[in-house]
Amino acid sequence: MHIKSIELNNFRNYDNEVVYLDKNLNVVVGNNAQGKTNLLESIYLASIGKSPRTSKEKELIRWNSTFAKVTMEYVKHSNIHKKLEIFLSNNQNKSIKINGYYLKKISQLLGEIYTVYFSPDELNIVKNGPNERRKFLDIAICQFDKNYFYNLNKYFEVLDQRNRLLKSSNNSKTIADTLAIWDEQLAIFGAKIVYTRLKFVNILSSIASQIHKELTENKEVLRLEYTGVNDVTEDNIKAKLLQGLIDCRDKDISLGYTNVGPQRDDIKLIVNEIDIRSFGSQGQQRTVALSLKLAELEVIKSETHETPILLLDDVLSELDNDRQLKLISKVKEYQTIITCTEFKHNIDYNEIKINDGKLIK
Repeated sequence: MHIKSIELNNFRNYDNEVVYLDKNLNVVVGNNAQGKTNLLESIYLASIGKSPRTSKEKELIRWNSTFAKVTMEYVKHSNIHKKLEIFLSNNQNKSIKINGYYLKKISQLLGEIYTVYFSPDELNIVKNGPNERRKFLDIAICQFDKNYFYNLNKYFEVLDQRNRLLKSSNNSKTIADTLAIWDEQLAIFGAKIVYTRLKFVNILSSIASQIHKELTENKEVLRLEYTGVNDVTEDNIKAKLLQGLIDCRDKDISLGYTNVGPQRDDIKLIVNEIDIRSFGSQGQQRTVALSLKLAELEVIKSETHETPILLLDDVLSELDNDRQLKLISKVKEYQTIITCTEFKHNIDYNEIKINDGKLIK
């Protein structure tokens, strides 16, 4: 798949601009704070339904404007041409249309435009806490598995109810029966989430390991390890989660929240048998994050039979010349959009120059 054009109206610092993209490499060039990242943000918004940079959608609306609109024309692998429109307003909820029809829920958007986004902030996947790695897993899987999206939402609905109950009383006898009901539901949806994550992490680990070898010229070996309640079957995972919830019940009541389940899980990132999350250099952590994102590209392609769109925001400045070329060579089969302040490589690409939210012809 590939994006043909993006029209931005009152989006961030854009007034009204139309950007045309090539099927292969697109390089967005401009000084800092001119709107390069905003362009990538609009593509990610069209793919996931939310910004990678803020949870406050009103921030996406241009200063002194009452609304913003992103219009995207794109082509799926079967040569189906589509048009996606996202409307943002200061006084109404976000609305999304595909080919003129309004979507009723965000799950209908997932799978329309597949993207993998990488910026310097993605280093947080490696160096920050488990929440960043869980978020990475969930966003990646939700793009190609709507059942996972459903199970994730149901799980957190049940988890919220269970946590409310835990906070409502310090008397374990009065809430034990009710907790048992929530525990069963939590174990059912939790097992589905963990089982799907395990399959994804196993595939991701194999691909990321090979990519990491290439990026480090065979100097480093990367492997991923899922940590938390897990097993080889969904039924076994459910049984372990249920027993864990029962065993941890007194602790949960004392603390007022649930201490067992996929909301507590993590991924170990091990390079040459060292946990890179805590003991790696920033250069090593950056390379691991890049390996994960490139592996994500290949997993999504394998699962969907679509080529995802790669969004690289100010990543080249972190790499030397050889690694820049190696990266570009690695992603040549994907539509790639790179932002940078300058691009010196003598290869074919579509250049897009931006200054203060305007295209420079």
